[in-house]
Amino acid sequence: MPLVHVTLAEGTTSPEQRARIGDGIYRALVDVANVPENDRFQVFDEVRSTNLIYDPAYIGFDRSPSVLFVQIFFNAGRSPEIKRALYQRIAENLAEAGVRGDDILVNLVDVPKENWSFGRGELSYPPTAGESSR
Repeated sequence: MPLVHVTLAEGTTSPEQRARIGDGIYRALVDVANVPENDRFQVFDEVRSTNLIYDPAYIGFDRSPSVLFVQIFFNAGRSPEIKRALYQRIAENLAEAGVRGDDILVNLVDVPKENWSFGRGELSYPPTAGESSR
């Protein structure tokens, strides 16, 4: 289950563009990272521009005030090649939503499966035989 947090400055996107951004991230996760259909959980946080602190030129990029911080929490175990392909697909999909590539910052957070509860206080992915439950 990926949990996606997108943080952006107030007034930099319309509701329609945010929907397209969410769709683009979701499609990339399904198409590249083997996320099941309908496994979509996203939070968009619009904050005052003064609350987004970033270097507009860090490691050679040209970030604008429309920068997006995308943080994706998902199950550990994907290869660096899958992650690289995911970054690329997110950038491609968000370009179609009108987002410049230099304005997309993605952070993936790999978590063990036992760190998820979808509800009722239940462990959603209990360890299987042979897996360590530490």
